[in-house]
Amino acid sequence: MYMPSIFGENLMDDLFGDFDRDFYSKSAQNKQTASLMRTDIKENDKAYEMAVELPGYKKEDVKLELTDGYLKISAAHNDNKEEKDKEGRVIRRERYSGSMQRTFYVGDDFTPQDIAAKFEDGILKIDLPKKEVKQIEAPSYIEIK
Repeated sequence: MYMPSIFGENLMDDLFGDFDRDFYSKSAQNKQTASLMRTDIKENDKAYEMAVELPGYKKEDVKLELTDGYLKISAAHNDNKEEKDKEGRVIRRERYSGSMQRTFYVGDDFTPQDIAAKFEDGILKIDLPKKEVKQIEAPSYIEIK
């Protein structure tokens, strides 16, 4: 039977190809991790304001690092919960360990003293002051004889 195709690909394979894919496949995991560390960046007259969502993390879990013009935000969290009955036997024990990081290029003109950050209610707020943009000189052309 002749199947329609475009550029050598079978359209029916594309249509039904995902039916047998596992719901916990890599693409499903990528959708979940894409929602981590959501960041909003707003610009005002004097600065850029960043708001980074870090739900479940505490101030002590978050670290900011400025290296070669890159601002790296990293968060690591370890949690151990244990429930015991009246006799001291463990009924339930849960452990969670996770970390994530994100990097933004902010420019070579910043120092750690220029950047202000505070952490409230699971949101890291960072203020980056605007710097003067260096004017690029117009090229001087040399006449060719």
